[in-house]
Amino acid sequence: MPLRKDAKIEVLRRTPLFSGCSKGELAAIAAIADEVEISEGKAFIREGERGREFFAVIEGTVEVRKKGRRMKIKGGNEVFGEIALVSNAPRNATVTAASPVSAFVITDRAFEGLMRRLPRLQSKVLRSLAERLAIDEPV
Repeated sequence: MPLRKDAKIEVLRRTPLFSGCSKGELAAIAAIADEVEISEGKAFIREGERGREFFAVIEGTVEVRKKGRRMKIKGGNEVFGEIALVSNAPRNATVTAASPVSAFVITDRAFEGLMRRLPRLQSKVLRSLAERLAIDEPV
């Protein structure tokens, strides 16, 4: 069952990338986020591939592997692929659903369009991304 708009906004608010956003900005992001179901065992991000989307996990667990080795997930398992929203860099790890996963997905094209429409959002997101890169290696 799809989440209500307010619940969607709350999930996005807990996402480090969007933590500095206003409720109106979160509502705009929620409007471009689609809900997807990912079956257990499916890799939804593959190391080395170009990223074209960002995922925010609503429910479920994931496994992260880098160069075939299982990685500890720092800071929770809620967000993957945020680099794809602002860069053409290849994925640096593979993320696989360890259980059935319900997630939001935002494509790079939809996000770029939103950033053009809301320039203040762009600076907030880039600041959050820079802070995360300074402390943690992204997926």
